[in-house]
Amino acid sequence: MEKQRPLHIALVGDHDPHITAHRAIPIALELTGGKTGHDIRIQWLATPLITDNAVLEDFDGIWCVPGSPYQNEAGALQAIRFAREQRRPFLGTCGGFQHAVLEFARNVMGWADAAHGETDPEAERALLTPLSCALVETIDSLQLEADSLIAKAYGRLMVFEGYHCRFGVNPDFEEDLLKQRLHPVARDSAGGLRAVELRDHPFYVATLFQPERAALEGCVPPLVSAFVEACARTTP
Repeated sequence: MEKQRPLHIALVGDHDPHITAHRAIPIALELTGGKTGHDIRIQWLATPLITDNAVLEDFDGIWCVPGSPYQNEAGALQAIRFAREQRRPFLGTCGGFQHAVLEFARNVMGWADAAHGETDPEAERALLTPLSCALVETIDSLQLEADSLIAKAYGRLMVFEGYHCRFGVNPDFEEDLLKQRLHPVARDSAGGLRAVELRDHPFYVATLFQPERAALEGCVPPLVSAFVEACARTTP
């Protein structure tokens, strides 16, 4: 049998061993590799290092990880835009979700003044604003959209996932934001937007929750497994 080539995955974010998700993500990918048989090789890409697309070209997939505010917001947004425009498999979790939404708003919707309320709370178009109830070390149910990538990954329409997050999409802009290719695919028990997918893209999923946390309990996160399989279908 022909040996599979290694999969190279970029972890976009500023690595901090004190962040639970940063400890969980390498374990999640290691467990996924063991389950799927893929040789997964990861590289942390600190956001100040992302100044152009050259550093991103050789990766099979891009995961924008939790840990915002990033040292260089522009670097994170550039990586997300690269994945979106070059149709490279993309997973964004927590801060990755927030910045995926921000990148789409600025570069697809044309909202040049869209801002993250964590770093620019006085912005007129603060697209990400404090949640009415901070989701810090909490677990909640999620209703998944049928036929979405995320529902196919989990194999069911109701799941429970954990968070460490204080910011979400500003409800004032949500309806307009979701009118085009960005599709809502998960809402929590209160109806809050918790995951989006990009239409007409091989794999572009962003979640406010942190599916990687399952790896700390020895479980293969289904969404991470789906992301890796999408990476395996990619040839940079």
